[in-house]
Amino acid sequence: MQDKFLYEYAVLRVVPKIEREEFVNIGLIMFCKRLKFLKIQYYIHEDKIKSFCPDFDIDQLRLNLQAFDLVCHDKNSRSPIAQFEIDEKFRWITAVKSSSIQSSRPHPGYTSNPEATFTKLYNELVL
Repeated sequence: MQDKFLYEYAVLRVVPKIEREEFVNIGLIMFCKRLKFLKIQYYIHEDKIKSFCPDFDIDQLRLNLQAFDLVCHDKNSRSPIAQFEIDEKFRWITAVKSSSIQSSRPHPGYTSNPEATFTKLYNELVL
């Protein structure tokens, strides 16, 4: 039997108007500490976001998400958060925020193939 490893994931959301608390799922972050796996991926649903808020700044959203991507994947980034361990990076990104980029609560699971699990979750929850 293949080994199963504990992982956690959270869905990244954009909340175009904080006061309305409506959101669009735009990404996924997942980590598995034992396998040293950390992955973040996003897709900006511009039409959906603009339907909530026509003047929402998509370019700023893109820059903010690129910063999250650098934190997760670029150890040479100047960001001190990029130097954290993978579980700390995951916790930092999924911490409760009142900004327009938020995340779901982290959800646990077991997997023998984190890449395949990530792809399945991303396709189900984001695309």
